[in-house]
Amino acid sequence: MFCEQCEQTASGDGCHQFGACGKSPEVNSIHDLLIHCLRSLAPVALQAKAMGIDTHEADVFTCEAMFATMTNVNFSPSSLKTYVESAIAHRELLKETIQTQSPESILLPIIVDFVPDLDGNLSEQGEKIALKFISQVGKDAVDIFSLKLTTLYGLKGAASYAFHAYEVGQEDEAIYHFVHRALDALRDQSMSVEDWVALTLEVGAINFRAMELLDTGHTTSFGHPVPTKVSLAPVPGKAILVSGHDIRQLEAILKQSADKGITVYTHGELLPAHGYPKLKQTYPHLYGHYGTAWQNQTKEFAKFPGAVVITTNCLMPPHENYNDKLFSIGPVSYPYLTHLPPAEQGIPDFTPVINKALSLPGFSEDVAAATPPKSVTVGFAHNAVLSVADTVIDAVKQGHIRHFFLVGGCDGAKPGRTYYTEFVEQVPDDCIVLTLACGKFRFFDQDLGEIGGLPRLMDVGQCNDAYSAIQIAIALADAFEMDVNELPLSMILSWYEQKAVAVLLTLLHLGIKDIRLGPTVPAFLSPNVLQLLSDTYQLKAITVPEQDLAACLAD
Repeated sequence: MFCEQCEQTASGDGCHQFGACGKSPEVNSIHDLLIHCLRSLAPVALQAKAMGIDTHEADVFTCEAMFATMTNVNFSPSSLKTYVESAIAHRELLKETIQTQSPESILLPIIVDFVPDLDGNLSEQGEKIALKFISQVGKDAVDIFSLKLTTLYGLKGAASYAFHAYEVGQEDEAIYHFVHRALDALRDQSMSVEDWVALTLEVGAINFRAMELLDTGHTTSFGHPVPTKVSLAPVPGKAILVSGHDIRQLEAILKQSADKGITVYTHGELLPAHGYPKLKQTYPHLYGHYGTAWQNQTKEFAKFPGAVVITTNCLMPPHENYNDKLFSIGPVSYPYLTHLPPAEQGIPDFTPVINKALSLPGFSEDVAAATPPKSVTVGFAHNAVLSVADTVIDAVKQGHIRHFFLVGGCDGAKPGRTYYTEFVEQVPDDCIVLTLACGKFRFFDQDLGEIGGLPRLMDVGQCNDAYSAIQIAIALADAFEMDVNELPLSMILSWYEQKAVAVLLTLLHLGIKDIRLGPTVPAFLSPNVLQLLSDTYQLKAITVPEQDLAACLAD
């Protein structure tokens, strides 16, 4: 196998024997096969769209299937085989419709006739396809391949956000069209480095639109987030833990478990769900948050005395001691786990989860009493922060706020990643720290105090709430009548998987400069591409907290 799509690649280069994420060579090859099948669907979908043929089912499927190939999402060969079968079925149905509507139509690309041997070894077929994809010849071959990978990985992130947005009733045909166009471009041998740079940045533009739609879907469905204290201590009783990102599925679990004597806790990137007022008002049994980030699942899920549902990435390969109480949904799958299939409107029947929770002991009076009371505050999305914009602006003008730091992003599982914790601990008292995504769990429960009634640590939300952070930055820039890059604002970001790649491309598309990125530079960026990003956007690798902090404050 060869995989370099996430930050934790072996030796910072690529995983060759087994995925650091827990992905086997077999699964990696079927991922490659699935992407190839989606690439074969793309030109057919584009031709169908040009003829006015409805491609909606294929559009949504493509986004979901790309989601399934992201790091720490789908480890199940049987589940992935179903996606491969569906990709071919969608393609063939569209081909048939095209040729029925216009018999003279010719589908030129050879790729559209690709048919995997579904009864054969899918892993071997995927490995052969991957080798063909890697083989790039001609001028600038290394840099073009680097940009192809950047485009593909960013596209996976953007497609996953588009799928989330679809789930909450928000879609844009322009996103679907672009996803197919970008997948189709991966076979183009005529594009130059400049062409690929342009397409890569276009991924950032389309991802911005996807995050905007997801923000609209969340706020329309659940209200604008408001600052909300969330308990980190459990209460006695039966319990369900919901991990991942999917707030719509969290609501479905809350609805189906209402009045059953079960308390529902969030885990990982679902912590910001507590800030949505309609969720809290409608479902009082949504109580608190348990645990920290996704990479600590194995110890936290094992200790949790109730049922656990994983709704999206990131899934750590589970341990046998809690397999029987862990359920997956949507594109997430792992061998031997109970996967709940979608039913009406994509919502599973969560009865098995509820029954499992009722059969388990839940939190005892003694455990609840022995846990120190502690809470964190969430809900500082763009609407909440901009509602006090006058206070923020005045504090800056009065010199009470010297600098803003956006510290967060997508965190990985490698031990010893203390940079972001140490950075936040060293931020001066006259500075505000905005944070989002799972990177915040390095420091989310620290009390940094206040400046003029404003908390110095503000949780903006999930990784997709980078949209909120961007809106806050744009509003501040407008208020001070300056460019965003002139603001006293520094971005110190961590990256792990493909959603983070998509967010980074969005920031670059918007022209935001001086981003510090870590813990390591993506292995799929060639030296020339990395130099281009450094020269154009002053993209920098993190060094040590003291040095980076001093540089940010000196700018």
